[in-house]
Amino acid sequence: MNRIFTIQTRGPACHDFTREVAAWLADNDAADGLLTLMVRHTSCSLLIQENADPDVQSDLLGWLDRIAPPADHPSMSWLRHRDEGPDDMPAHLKAAVLPVSLQVPVANGRMMLGTWQGIYLVEHRRAPHRREVAALFQAD
Repeated sequence: MNRIFTIQTRGPACHDFTREVAAWLADNDAADGLLTLMVRHTSCSLLIQENADPDVQSDLLGWLDRIAPPADHPSMSWLRHRDEGPDDMPAHLKAAVLPVSLQVPVANGRMMLGTWQGIYLVEHRRAPHRREVAALFQAD
């Protein structure tokens, strides 16, 4: 069984879409198996991260900005790819550091995430985007 999840973004942020994935699994009577998620873009990422304290997501985004600031920052003068704005190439760098696909085991139709874990699309671009995440559930 497969699906495309669409996530509307409004600039850099961590978008939790755990509930949507869980509902899809439940609605389709998923049993035991493996869930694979893959983002269909090169300037955002997927991440399993803490879902209890929003400071975790803020700190993560701050850290990403420190390792890859916008292309117009003096430390990034070495970047060549600038055609799509000062946030584009840094977004590709951030996507190279974070995963773009995830695998989550599923038991009795429920993702085997830890108590404080959620599934996030991490947007690296400043402008709003319509992001797609391909999902495949493969039963045992």
